[in-house]
Amino acid sequence: MTGSGGWAWAALLLLGAYHGINPGMGWLFAVALGMQEKSSRAVWRSLAPIAAGHALSIGAVVFLAALAGMVLPPAALRISVAIILFALGIYRMVKHRHPRGGGMQVGFRDLTVWSFLMASAHGAGLMLLPILLQISPAAHAAESHIGAHSHPAVIGGATTNLLAVGVHTAGYLIVTGAIAWVVYEKLGLSLLRKAWLNLDLIWSYALIATGCLALFA
Repeated sequence: MTGSGGWAWAALLLLGAYHGINPGMGWLFAVALGMQEKSSRAVWRSLAPIAAGHALSIGAVVFLAALAGMVLPPAALRISVAIILFALGIYRMVKHRHPRGGGMQVGFRDLTVWSFLMASAHGAGLMLLPILLQISPAAHAAESHIGAHSHPAVIGGATTNLLAVGVHTAGYLIVTGAIAWVVYEKLGLSLLRKAWLNLDLIWSYALIATGCLALFA
């Protein structure tokens, strides 16, 4: 995590924190469950499956990208990621619908599936790919002009990929838990009516900006 790759690990952590800020990706549901059960334990209990679903969504995207990288050269993978990010960003500007669940009486599995769908709908995993491409063996080979065409773009390798998902999820869980606790214990949902940012619109711009990063970094 040193040298030129240090910024990438910090970016993964901060990106997880940014995901945690978005109410549509976890903390709002945790607060709602806490208020329904009138217990702060419900808030904390919901965080584990919510984080698990987020991590599974991120991991699935990274895994599929790694498989694609075994057959695609780094440049082709970069362009593919950029196109998907651009398309998803524009799509989310036009449509803001979220996956719908069956109700508030949910268990660990239901929360995990819900969180997985929400993270997938937001394209959360795609945001990691440009960062992982920067710390992949192919990227380092290209920088040193040694074997730039002999290394498949397998992202960061199995260990690096797992560590990246873990670092990202840690940032997400810390921020999601902190906001859920503050809103439930101190502020209440009235805060959302007084001060509200259109995080979905900001997220759309972020997807497009990350597509630019994937294409031109």
